[in-house]
Amino acid sequence: MGSSFGNIFKIHTYGESHGVALGVVIDGCPAGLAIDESFIQSELDRRKPGQSKITTQRKEADEFEIVSGVFEGKSTGTPISIIIRNGDQRSKDYSHIADKFRPSHADYTFQAKYGIRDYRGGGRSSARETVARVAAGAIAKLLLKHYGISCDAYVSQVGSLKLEKSYTELDLSEAENNIVRCPDSSLAEQMIALIDETRKNRDTIGGIITGVIKGTPAGLGEPVFDKLHAELGKAMLSINAVKGFEYGSGFEGVKLNGSDHNDAFYKEEEQIKTKTNLSGGIQGGISNGEDIYFNVAFKPVATIMQDQESINEAGEKVTVSGKGRHDPCVVPRAVPIVEAMSALVIADYLLISRSNRL
Repeated sequence: MGSSFGNIFKIHTYGESHGVALGVVIDGCPAGLAIDESFIQSELDRRKPGQSKITTQRKEADEFEIVSGVFEGKSTGTPISIIIRNGDQRSKDYSHIADKFRPSHADYTFQAKYGIRDYRGGGRSSARETVARVAAGAIAKLLLKHYGISCDAYVSQVGSLKLEKSYTELDLSEAENNIVRCPDSSLAEQMIALIDETRKNRDTIGGIITGVIKGTPAGLGEPVFDKLHAELGKAMLSINAVKGFEYGSGFEGVKLNGSDHNDAFYKEEEQIKTKTNLSGGIQGGISNGEDIYFNVAFKPVATIMQDQESINEAGEKVTVSGKGRHDPCVVPRAVPIVEAMSALVIADYLLISRSNRL
């Protein structure tokens, strides 16, 4: 329940943070797609822990194994199963909270729902589950590349440090040139310093990731309940620590009059385009062929290296002490997750609108 995503290009993830392994089964990938395993690994490397001084120091190679659905380097049209084994679990780091409810974690809600919970790193509620999404998203990206569609993301805000430039003014490839994944090198250094200072203070901080999807054809999405932006919103809000989603003009759009906000159409050769793009590439829940862009807000990571008051399963007051290895700010490692989820959404809607073969 709740571990599957998509309609035609459908994924099902499994595994826990401190279990034997995590993985994903991808159903609906068209036959004949070239599966670039080095690309999949590079995407996993962008998400894996221990990358830098501003990420968790858990060491996981995040090496994957494809166990079905690929033959001689190409998808067969049958379910693709990928497994990523855990290697650096330290379950003893969590024994002190076996019966305690950590503030702003899923401990209490999992206990209330299931009557049992895996307290080791949060079990299924851990952000480590997203390694499976990134593996699936890499294959979705390979499919989209076949159609000239790209999904990119970058860190646009950490705490109060905000990148004021639009994505159209930036070279998005620059995001991978620093450890915080902000395409503005000067602001990136400030963000890194802020995250590192927060880490030294045994605290955490939140941020915003901006996503940009280019090359999407007009006509993707379904009216009423399955609007394209609604599915993108669901995809992003399903990521751990996400507290908000906006696309196009978003909340800032309320400051404009309709005469300023409307995107006027014009024709360039045989293609219909808009003079502005405050709609964010989506109108009526359906893509219009312009760039799709959006923001995803991430809260400060709930695990902090400070003592906090809480209660245990018996309802008694207790002190929860932060232990283990955790990110002081999740956004640098969440960039490939945002890209993966956007790729999964677009791949799914692309296949809905087309045949099931390349």
